[in-house]
Amino acid sequence: MSPSEFSHIAVLGAGAWGTALALASHTAGRRTTLWVREPDVLEALKEGRENRYLPGVALPPDMAVTGDLAQAAQADALLLVVPAQVLAEFAAALKPHLRPGTPLVICAKGIEKDSGRLVTEIAEDALPGFPLALLSGPSFARDVAKGLPTAVTIAAKDDLAAQLQAALGSVTFRPYASDDPVGVALGGAAKNVYAIACGVVEGMGLGENARAALLARSFAELARLGEALGARRETLMGLSGLGDLVLTATSPSSRNFSCGMELGRGAGLSDLVAPGRPLAEGVATAPALVARAKKVNVEMPIAEAVAALLDGVPAGEAVLRLLGRPLTSE
Repeated sequence: MSPSEFSHIAVLGAGAWGTALALASHTAGRRTTLWVREPDVLEALKEGRENRYLPGVALPPDMAVTGDLAQAAQADALLLVVPAQVLAEFAAALKPHLRPGTPLVICAKGIEKDSGRLVTEIAEDALPGFPLALLSGPSFARDVAKGLPTAVTIAAKDDLAAQLQAALGSVTFRPYASDDPVGVALGGAAKNVYAIACGVVEGMGLGENARAALLARSFAELARLGEALGARRETLMGLSGLGDLVLTATSPSSRNFSCGMELGRGAGLSDLVAPGRPLAEGVATAPALVARAKKVNVEMPIAEAVAALLDGVPAGEAVLRLLGRPLTSE
């Protein structure tokens, strides 16, 4: 299928990020359908053209919204914008409605906590035979929805990345093509864990020097694991790796950074993951990232400290464990 044939794009998932991507697709000139799981959100979108997950941002009158998954699945390309931890379940529900050859773009960031699978691996297992792509990068939903300049990565094999790049790209939404889905998936997952760590440093008042050092060493960990999993270093140095890490680990607008700040100030994890609270993907990803690293014999002390913190180790003790490690060469 050529780029011109991606005239109709459906975005499956109407949280803040899904809504923002639907707006980006519409800006790119595509006929766009937004599939909504929650009936109350669907009703509000139909009546007021506004999503409670992205308040103050209006959907264009000609953007279709639907609660019918089978109907949405008939689009030329589908963007799957569901959390990593429910991606397998959602893929199973979607599969009966798919037309053969429909491109599927995974827009989740994370690692499945029970299996340790990257989102690319989840999709490959659940939807064999379908053309798969991955969209990731430094992108806060509100900035994308407001039409502020944003650059992301679209990774896929063969010509699919370039085709989707042409279909979704606009003056303000700039997708860069890649053929390294593993590197893009890993970067998007790991950065949430390291954002929690940087938030803890901020919450504990340990200073800018400590946060800069932690950010640099976090990237070193990410690069070690990426090499072991077959990711290319240049991918991790790009938008979906270092770029996303810098954005997510330095801004209070990041859910994961904010979660870390609260933990550093003494909040309990149960309060931060209560129903109705914004989802911090790094909470589920941290133990899965550590487990995946152990399988390939890669040491990741910062990720291990975050996993320990989320398992109940006090923030001060987790930081002391890191500071007490032997000094080595960089």
